[in-house]
Amino acid sequence: MTINELQDKVVEEFSELTDWMDKYQMLIELGNELEPLNEKYKTEKNIIDGCQSRVWLQCDIVDGQLVFTADSDALITKGIIALLIRVISNHTPQEIIDAEFYFIDRIGLRQHLSPTRSNGLLSMVKQIKAYALAYSIKKG
Repeated sequence: MTINELQDKVVEEFSELTDWMDKYQMLIELGNELEPLNEKYKTEKNIIDGCQSRVWLQCDIVDGQLVFTADSDALITKGIIALLIRVISNHTPQEIIDAEFYFIDRIGLRQHLSPTRSNGLLSMVKQIKAYALAYSIKKG
């Protein structure tokens, strides 16, 4: 599936829930389903700056596609990074660079986060884009 198809699927899933408490619960469940990050990747190098809670993001390239793994010490934050990974993992660096993360606003995520979590979300997106840019430069 393309990044936009995955975004549309997320928008559809979240639109089925009308109460934001249910949407938060869905985020928590997504975080709980996230594969545990190998302890060797829980380093300062992989911590995303700008997040109130600790978020580790590991990026590897496999057959030309970026594969992201992550973890967080906060439930909602872990769900947010899990949601981002679900949309962008297993795509080429260029696809990720070109992607507009419109699902964030369409599901109302940014409006329903505290200012510090919203800043953390922007930091996560920036780090994902930075990895994609770095890998695209390495390739070229």
